[in-house]
Amino acid sequence: MLTIKRLDLEDARSLLKGAREKATEIGVPMCIAITDESGNLVAFERMDGGKVTSITIAIDKSYTASGAKKATHEYGEASQPGAPAYGIGSAIGGRLMVVGGGLPVIVDGEVVGGIGVSSGTPAQDREVAQAGLDAFQSAQG
Repeated sequence: MLTIKRLDLEDARSLLKGAREKATEIGVPMCIAITDESGNLVAFERMDGGKVTSITIAIDKSYTASGAKKATHEYGEASQPGAPAYGIGSAIGGRLMVVGGGLPVIVDGEVVGGIGVSSGTPAQDREVAQAGLDAFQSAQG
């Protein structure tokens, strides 16, 4: 029998809040998705002005980060021609994201969920996702 650590709704709200505040600060309305450790959606926010196309992208970034337990930008680097994971972006029906903006949420060395952000550049998405993680970690004490 397994004991699973998983983000709850309050955790998700903390992640969303931190990400939203950073997105507001940089002036880029974002789509922000929070998933549990198995990649299932826990919470989602589309800020006013967040791109419609970014809804699915944010969800899939979070899915990748939590389910594969790796940041999406790391897959981006590893999936270039000649790299060890070349072509992985087409895996899982195209859901595996290789663009920055998806980060795993780690507690006590264990992936408990993910955050995915989309609507800005990959660097902006990653910055906003990191702000969500920072807010969550601060709330943990």
